[in-house]
Amino acid sequence: MYGAALLKTINDAGLAVMILTEGLEDFELLASRLTRAEVTRQLRLLIQTTECLPQELMQGMPEIDWRGLTAAGVALSGRAGPALDDALMFAIRSLVPATLMWLRVYQQQQPGWFRMVPAMASQ
Repeated sequence: MYGAALLKTINDAGLAVMILTEGLEDFELLASRLTRAEVTRQLRLLIQTTECLPQELMQGMPEIDWRGLTAAGVALSGRAGPALDDALMFAIRSLVPATLMWLRVYQQQQPGWFRMVPAMASQ
């Protein structure tokens, strides 16, 4: 299922954000050029992938803050400064953990949404 691959990408990018930021204070992350750049890249991947999800799949997961993720994507494309820093930290500390938690819940409730169908072998 196409949606399953997208959900896996969202989950993987979210896990990357969590791993990269684990144990870092906000000021440490904001001061770290390389880590900040990779966290931002993973967040953008996560957010851009959500924009590709089928509407019916998103509607089936109403607890995920799809609008918040979209707003974070807009904010992350803004100019450097306090507003960008705030958007980055909000995404890391709130949006990503909540999204990952709800994805786990939905994976238990609707495993078919997350099941990857193997490609047909060529004959």
